[in-house]
This record gives sequence, C-alpha cells and structure tokens, in this order.
Amino acid sequence: MIQHIKSRLQASIDLKTSLLSNEVLLHNIQLIVSDIVNCYKQDGKVLWAGNGGSAADSQHLAAELSGRFYYDRPPLFSEALHVNTSYTTAVANDYSYDVIYSRLVKAMGRKGDVLFGLSTSGNSPNVLKALEEANQIGMTTIAFTGETGGKMKDVAKYLINIPSKDTPRIQECHMILGHTICELVESQLFPKS
Repeated sequence: MIQHIKSRLQASIDLKTSLLSNEVLLHNIQLIVSDIVNCYKQDGKVLWAGNGGSAADSQHLAAELSGRFYYDRPPLFSEALHVNTSYTTAVANDYSYDVIYSRLVKAMGRKGDVLFGLSTSGNSPNVLKALEEANQIGMTTIAFTGETGGKMKDVAKYLINIPSKDTPRIQECHMILGHTICELVESQLFPKS
C-alpha cells in the first residue's frame, strides 16, 4: 500500500513538473491573468462552469476571487454557475441539462467578462455550450481541460490542456494553476505596499 501511495504522489509531482517547461501553457496563464485584471478594471466579472469535481474546483476558485486569497482586500465579482440548485434543477428539468450554464451566461455575462470552463475531457456539452454563448457575447473564454482539449479546444480563446488522461491528476493541476491565477490577479489589482 505504501508503494501505491508513493506512486500516486510521484505521478502528481511528475505531471506538475512537466508544466514548468510548457512554454505555451505558461504564456497563456500570463495572458489570462492580464485579461482578468483588465476585466475587473472595467467592473466586469469572472464566471466558472464545470461538472462534478470540476464544479467543486470552480466553486473553490470563484471563492478565492470573491472572498480573498492571501490577504484582505475588496471582494471581486466571481461566481460558479452551479451554486443555485433551484435554478440548476429547474432548467435541467424544464429544458435540458446541456443548457444550465449557457442560459446563465446569457443572463449574467457581458462583453469583457471572463468565463472559465473546466472539463477534464473537454467535451462536457453544458460547459461547451456556455463557452459558445460567452463567445457570442464577447466574453473572454478559458478552457481548463485534459490532454486533448476535446471539443473545447476549438471554442475557447485560451486552452489550458494538462498533458494527461488521468482525471485526478488533471484536476490537481487545474487547482494549482487556478490558485496561481487568483494570486496574481489579487497582487496586480491590490498590490501590497
């Protein structure tokens, strides 16, 4: 059992280490931070969409922006789109689960806002439709996916595709990159003296 634990830790370390030399990914993270900072300077918002573990990660990262990350500062408008269960279940029941996020993006999104879509496969229909709707509005779209990027690679302005097919390892990388984005946005908008 100890060897199995070590193998999982090593797999996580190895995948994260591979990101250090992924120049395209690192450059895109830098551009994403810049777009989010500009969004907030224009009184915009950052929205998040995902299913299952990706929904949990979306909610976690939204809270890092809307609450605080490393230090006290004014709140930022950031919301995970699945948190209103009455809305989610009503729309899933009355329309389709595939449109639960795109309808909210249509209602809440404005040109210049940001939408993160998280899907390890890159093929979640409801997240894909949300990204498509966000593009029509003129929002900045970001896909956090696994290795191939799935269908989301052709829809999002920025693709952060983790080079793995292992869902837990992909999600771990989504979180470390998401935390890094939140940290950089916070420090650029509210620099400590």
